[in-house]
Amino acid sequence: MSILPDEYDKYIRFFSFIIKYWNSQLFAAVNDDDANLEEIHPKDLDPSPEELAEDLQNMGPTYVKLGQLLSTRPDMLPQPYLDALAELQDNGEVIPYHEVEALFLDEIGIRISKAFESFEEKPVASASIGQVHLATLRSGKKVAVKIQRPGVKKRFVEDLETLMTITEKAEKYSETARNFSVHEIIEELRYILLQELDYNQEAQNLRLLKENLKDFNHLFVPAPIPNYYSQRVLTMEYVDGQKVTSISNVALMELPRKEFVDDLVRGYLKQITVDGFAHADPHPGNVHLTRNHQLALMDLGMVARFSEDMQEDILKIMIHLGNYESDRLVDVLIEMSTYDDDEADLDRFRKLVSRLVQENKNSKASELKTGQLILKSNQIAAHNGIHLPPELTILGKILLNLDQIVAVLTPDYDLQKTVRDYVQDLFRKRVKNEIKSGHILETLLESKELAERLPYRLNKISENLSQNKFKIQVDAFDERRFVLALQKVANRIAIGLIIAALIMGAALLVRIPSSWNIFGYPAFAIILFLFAVSIGIYLVYTILFTDEPDNKK
Repeated sequence: MSILPDEYDKYIRFFSFIIKYWNSQLFAAVNDDDANLEEIHPKDLDPSPEELAEDLQNMGPTYVKLGQLLSTRPDMLPQPYLDALAELQDNGEVIPYHEVEALFLDEIGIRISKAFESFEEKPVASASIGQVHLATLRSGKKVAVKIQRPGVKKRFVEDLETLMTITEKAEKYSETARNFSVHEIIEELRYILLQELDYNQEAQNLRLLKENLKDFNHLFVPAPIPNYYSQRVLTMEYVDGQKVTSISNVALMELPRKEFVDDLVRGYLKQITVDGFAHADPHPGNVHLTRNHQLALMDLGMVARFSEDMQEDILKIMIHLGNYESDRLVDVLIEMSTYDDDEADLDRFRKLVSRLVQENKNSKASELKTGQLILKSNQIAAHNGIHLPPELTILGKILLNLDQIVAVLTPDYDLQKTVRDYVQDLFRKRVKNEIKSGHILETLLESKELAERLPYRLNKISENLSQNKFKIQVDAFDERRFVLALQKVANRIAIGLIIAALIMGAALLVRIPSSWNIFGYPAFAIILFLFAVSIGIYLVYTILFTDEPDNKK
């Protein structure tokens, strides 16, 4: 995107921000491979975390979203900055009610007064993307109605284009930018925001997740209301509850907390390793405890998708984490990653990640940091020339948020035991599915065929060996062809030297007087020169017209 005059303000604001923080402890901590970002004290940071949050707030809603995204990256920022960014409020001015009415009619095709028994004009929440109103359907069912702010998509897209351009340039000139894939972070932010701006997509996400988690009695996903949602309007079931982290300890004592956590952990493991479709933002503000004693998963604007291969790799990671098998864990991480053999320090990566795993061993839920471990592994990888797949960062953020919720509900919960039990159950189910699908029968038939033919094949091999008829064919380059090519090169070099010698000899003989002349020059010098020219012309001819083309076999 070219920098036009009306774009100057965006670039000036961004570069003013970068200049202010470039030489601060913020970037110093990020660039220090040995720095413990969790133990840095807020007083040691300048500018302060609160100042960083305020600056992002002043730069606009896109940067607020960026700050919220970075608040889930303990591999990149010191803990005080994470705490400050997590408190960033995505506030916005209230959309006038007449605009709400007009937008609803335009999107749904029916007036609010006809669609609902009642509709609260004052929103219960207002953010930069939109606001939420409470309403009651004609059937008496309470619902929440999300209304998107007019013109918001255009503003976000313009800001994101500016950030995409800047970070793409930054990765060309900054090693730190390349190590932490800052352009990839902005691409992730762009993907998240475009997903949040499409309420049709969020409705589909709600429906799919509700179906996938239907067997978990303690989990609840609000369903979208058919015919009452569009790209800029979303009507869904109302969740009557409160944030799980705001519930008093006394109230928690009366609840089946272990059952809650079991379903929550197993539900997310199923999403990630079985369905390949997961709620990617389970921070405490998006997990509410309902009056019906269920954990409601809110805000499906941000989801993650994992391929089958990635699901298998993540399952291996969870197994090795559950068993504290650091060497095997590192093997999986290296296998998943991309790196340059000359630049990557695999030994240091292995040593530091193994140390992290051992430090995590025997921790209670209140101390356990599974998500932190994965994100820290990503930081270590970046500092050692190794690039882990972005899905692993998403996994780390999901587990990081789950760690916080689990620690609040049941501090003594054995998360690793739940992971191990779940993996065993999943393995048994997969074996049963293989048997049901007929794959086991196919394997048995192939084994039977192998057993029947094996004696004959072994006998044939031993017979050929005894008669010296056993041959092994190796597909490699043609050695004879290679030797001939080398010989041709050597011959041409030799001819080139001869031609040079003939020309030099002819040039020297020209100066020696002779009774035998041609065209006034010594005849012997002319003969040598013509002979050299003839050889040179022949050599050029063979190169141009008789050499075999590269694509010819």
